[in-house]
This record gives sequence, C-alpha cells and structure tokens, in this order.
Amino acid sequence: MPLKISLKPHEKVFIGGAVVQNVEGYVEFSILNDVPVLREKDVLTEAEVTTVCGRIYLCVQLMYMDPMNLMNYQNSYAGLMTEVLHAAPSTRSMLAELNAELACGKYYQALKIARKLMQYEQELINHVRQPA
Repeated sequence: MPLKISLKPHEKVFIGGAVVQNVEGYVEFSILNDVPVLREKDVLTEAEVTTVCGRIYLCVQLMYMDPMNLMNYQNSYAGLMTEVLHAAPSTRSMLAELNAELACGKYYQALKIARKLMQYEQELINHVRQPA
C-alpha cells in the first residue's frame, strides 16, 4: 500500500538516502515502494543529543536510515541499553517493547517507542532536579 506524504512549504522529508524539501505551497505525493521515510521533525541530529536515551533514539534512527551499517548501530545500541537499564531499571518494559520492534525490523515503530523513552528519561531528570 502506498505511503501518502503531505509537505508544508519548506518542510523536509528524508526518503532512503535523499533529503527532499518542498519549495513552496503544499504538496502531496505517494511512495510506492518500501524505503525508510522520516519527516524532518522526527530526525534527531548528533549535535542535539544530550542524554543516553537520546543516543538510543539516534542509534535506532541510524539503523532505520542507514541499513548498510546496521551491525555497528546494533552494537552501540546494546551498550546504551545496558547503561540505561543500570541507571533506570524502571525502563525495562519500555526497552523490552523497543527490542521487540527492532527484532522484527520495525524501525519506524521502534523510533516511536524510543521517543517515549526520551520523554520518560526527561521526566526522571526533572524529578531528580526538584528541590527536596
């Protein structure tokens, strides 16, 4: 089934290895084959990563967008996951859900879970920073 994409003016979308930017007006198009697709708002750059869970998101994003280097990203992910589990055991179920999606090759769905993991991490950080 085709994936229908709508872009606002100047919005970018990453399709496979290409970055596509709408110049002006709204545009709609369909992607007819199975390729990695990420909207600009879902892309996290290395410069934006400030936390371990952010590095997990970036790792999953790279697994999705750069399958040629999948094994490298999987190795990095395994180390990051261990680090998170050690620091915050309460993330175990979320990481298990993330691992299940990754094991099935469902990288886009895994990114959604990784985003939730980042939000949960931020909640934990905010809780620790609150005065006693």
